[in-house]
This record gives sequence, structure tokens and C-alpha cells, in this order.
Amino acid sequence: MKYIVAIIQPDRLDEVLRLLEESEIHLVTVTPCLGRGRQKGIPEVYRSHKEAGNLRRKVKLEIAVNDEFVQRAVDSIMKGAKTGYVGDGKIFILSLSECIRIRTGEKAGVAIG
Repeated sequence: MKYIVAIIQPDRLDEVLRLLEESEIHLVTVTPCLGRGRQKGIPEVYRSHKEAGNLRRKVKLEIAVNDEFVQRAVDSIMKGAKTGYVGDGKIFILSLSECIRIRTGEKAGVAIG
């Protein structure tokens, strides 16, 4: 089991979610967040407003998947989020030692779905 955390541009979210759905990955948590990477200090236009370079609006996706779905998830995120410009985001893949479905008490891969 793996826990995938992806930080992407907000305007790419719908496309990433569509591609994840096509890849049979349905369980996703999405959180709006602020962050910065290499583009720090560079003013940028976001929705016709010029913003300072300190923190950028981003979206964080959190996805728990069984091992056979890891590459599908990564491919979907890469395809949907990539624009080719600085700030496209990052994907982090962590080992997931346990998962428990609260309602039923199911554990491990069965609990993920």
C-alpha cells in the first residue's frame, strides 16, 4: 500500500480528477493550500491578479492506493497536472503501513477499496 501526496496547480484539478477516475482511482482527498517552490520571489498573474512571489495557491491531493494502482495514479497526475511551466507541482509516494475502514473495521488493501 502507498500513500500518494501531490501538490498541483488549482486550475489542473478537474483534469487530474477526471484522469484518476478513468484509471479507476476514486478515493481522493483534496485540500486547498499555499506553498512555494523554486519560483519564490517571482510575481505571477493568477486569475488576472498580480501576486507576490512568497506563497502560491496550490491544491494538495492525498490518495491511498494498493501497490498495483500506484503507477496508474502517478501517470494520471502527471498527465493532468503537467503544463511544462515552473510550478506544475510535485508527487510524493510514501509507504503506508496500515489502513482501517472505520465503519467495518476492515484493514489493509481491503479498506482502501
